[in-house]
Amino acid sequence: MTPALHPDSKRGAAAHKLIVALDLPTAQEACGLVSVLHGEVGIFKLGLELIYADGLAFARTLVESGFQLFLDAKLLDIPNTVERATANVAALGAAFLTVHGTDRKTLDAAMRGRGGSATKLLAVTVLTSLDPADLAEQGLSAAPAELVLRRALLAKDAGFDGVIASPLEAKAIRAELGDDFLIVTPGIRPAGAASADQQRIATPAGAIAAGADYLVVGRPITGAADPALAADAIISEIEAALPGSFASSPRA
Repeated sequence: MTPALHPDSKRGAAAHKLIVALDLPTAQEACGLVSVLHGEVGIFKLGLELIYADGLAFARTLVESGFQLFLDAKLLDIPNTVERATANVAALGAAFLTVHGTDRKTLDAAMRGRGGSATKLLAVTVLTSLDPADLAEQGLSAAPAELVLRRALLAKDAGFDGVIASPLEAKAIRAELGDDFLIVTPGIRPAGAASADQQRIATPAGAIAAGADYLVVGRPITGAADPALAADAIISEIEAALPGSFASSPRA
């Protein structure tokens, strides 16, 4: 039985900047984690692992329960397929949807599919697991930072709401594209946490200082002995890094 889910974030602005990645093998496990985190977090990301494990039915449960759904589908296909898939995600009520930002045809198709819905489209720039050698293997000579910025500019020109980019590129994107363009950063690791398969990472405070609007955190929370305590610690770090907070204000 699906437990009742309540999106009552108790930490204000800082809590609303945290997106928890439900990178779990089953909807049942994801539902259990949401129940544990419901007092801390209001936005949950469903990625490919969970999408292919009855995740869309679970996605509907999240939306119907009042949570914001971040559907990390990373769409990339012929324009007709991307357009129709985006329309279906928008009809589902997702707050965010990811689309690979590799070319304008794909981005334009997603914009048509989104239509007048409230779903925010985010272009995936360069996966945080990739380094220059990986890009060279694909025949791309640009450095990650250069390619990220190029794709961010392409996404904004297409009308996208923002991008997915590592915290290492957030500052350059913010400087180039301004304050009205969302930057969502994965690759977040609290101080002392293992980087695992991520290459371009930062702490929560570092990502906020670089200009990130939202932080996507998975294993440091989902793999913690006490996920709620881990989420609370990250929210506290975000809170301290926000402009105007006591911790981020210059000392007299």
